[in-house]
Amino acid sequence: MFSLVIETDPEHRDLLVAELWEEGSAGIVELDDYHLRAFFEEAVDREGLLRRYPDAIPRTEELHDWVGTARELLQPMTVGARFFLAPEWRDDPAPPGRFRIVINPGLAFGTGVHETTQLCLEALEDHVKAGIAVLDVGTGSGILAQAARLLGAGHVIACDADPVAIEIARERVENVFAGSVDAVCSHAFDLVVANISPEVIVQLAPDLLRALRVGGILLASGFERNEAGVVRQALGAVTETRFKGNWALSVTRCN
Repeated sequence: MFSLVIETDPEHRDLLVAELWEEGSAGIVELDDYHLRAFFEEAVDREGLLRRYPDAIPRTEELHDWVGTARELLQPMTVGARFFLAPEWRDDPAPPGRFRIVINPGLAFGTGVHETTQLCLEALEDHVKAGIAVLDVGTGSGILAQAARLLGAGHVIACDADPVAIEIARERVENVFAGSVDAVCSHAFDLVVANISPEVIVQLAPDLLRALRVGGILLASGFERNEAGVVRQALGAVTETRFKGNWALSVTRCN
């Protein structure tokens, strides 16, 4: 058995994990916010993996049940006041009053979902009202779009530029399209959520705000504490900034 340590940024790591599972990984462990270790049996094409991930650091490993280890690390967890996240191989029922969301091992790993996902789920609890229209930009696994629907949103649309993400998200939500917020009509949504990188938030800021109706709410996350000022400057009327660990979320109301 061998392993590869691969560097990735938080915005793309869920999709990288999905790719590694498809490549035949026997288990994946999160080392820190920017590195993960993927384990493979010797029968897997090591040289092919190194060509695909040229900066990966290989290591020979002793025999071990890495699938079991990876699954032990991903335990059910509660998020906010309304959500219960459970791995797909667990049948734990949701506690009373909580919505159960299934986590695929190819989409989340280690000790639980990322802090920015948790920030977004908690903010959705506060701002999703019955019947509103919601847009999830850079949906990835589709968890946030699914959460909005569970909370009572009437019309939920998700988008992503990555074809792998689109395929995965369509297992959770019906309306997913390839592209980004620049493709949607102006003033079409009551709430927009974007858990993406700070660079992309800054780039898309005019369209993120354009997509909102008057009084609508933008929830933007995917950036660290020291990047909150740059995001605030791009979005303008940020009414609140929330933090979890080293990560942040901004709330902006369209006037």
